[in-house]
Amino acid sequence: MQPPVELEISRQLPPSGCPAAEAQDYTRWLATRHYENFNVVSWLLPRRLHQHFYNVYAYCRWADDLGDEVASPARALELLAWWEDELRRCYAGSPSHPVFVALRPTVEECQIPMEPFLHLLTAFRQDQTVHRYPDWESVLGYCHYSANPVGRLVLYLCGCRDAERQALSDATCTALQLANFWQDVARDLDKDRIYIPLDALAAHGLSEADLFEHRFDARYAALVKDLIARTRALFNQGLPLAERVAPELRIDIELFSRGGLAVLDSIERIGYNTLQQRPVLSRTAQVRLLGRALLSRLFVPWLSSKGAGSSAAGPERRRGAGRNA
Repeated sequence: MQPPVELEISRQLPPSGCPAAEAQDYTRWLATRHYENFNVVSWLLPRRLHQHFYNVYAYCRWADDLGDEVASPARALELLAWWEDELRRCYAGSPSHPVFVALRPTVEECQIPMEPFLHLLTAFRQDQTVHRYPDWESVLGYCHYSANPVGRLVLYLCGCRDAERQALSDATCTALQLANFWQDVARDLDKDRIYIPLDALAAHGLSEADLFEHRFDARYAALVKDLIARTRALFNQGLPLAERVAPELRIDIELFSRGGLAVLDSIERIGYNTLQQRPVLSRTAQVRLLGRALLSRLFVPWLSSKGAGSSAAGPERRRGAGRNA
């Protein structure tokens, strides 16, 4: 099957079977040309990992667009099946599509299993047929496929393979997905999708019709407030992950949680009215988040040692923290 011409991301796609360098140029272009709440790769991330992140992002972006930017569900399912075939060719050692030509060395070097890539496709297929979720557990079940695989892929890229850190990552990624849902209520309604649990909607005296009529009132505000509280608890559950990765990775990992929490804060600032407004993180807010993370990594350990009364240890601790960051 030829790459779908209806996708904007196929505009600069090299030909099938292109050299690895050309394929990597494409995944780099794709990963650096568009972002909203978060950069795919920050300048703090070790340079050796940049291309690996670009390659994994390109896979995820293509899968997402095949599931979300194609008007016909039948056509989307056809394209997602094609994308899975391309993935399996990659793992068999014979990649053809440029994204998989770039991804193959990443899979080999980082020893990434196929499962998280397949789980993402499960979520995008589900989006074609399931547009309502009866309760909180069913939403979390969707996040298991739509969000958690991304965090696990990041952990594999960073050399983390243990179950403990994967569980912390799952909490963070589920929270990020939920924050995006509460941010994008109006956008999802335009696609006839409701990710707010229907039982939570009913518990606050609301119906689907209230959402589609964009009827904002105290009931909706109370609903979103409750959803944010549950989501914030998941972020807090996953926060220890930043302390359990290599020092050079901690700020980037921490920024995922800080960014998601900032989205929740922005929803609170608009009075929970995501039916009529869509809160976003400005560039200024992103810089502020980065500064806060840097301060916590560079200076808090030093200030703690100074508070303990060890003047000799202070500068040494500060220099150590600077290296670790």
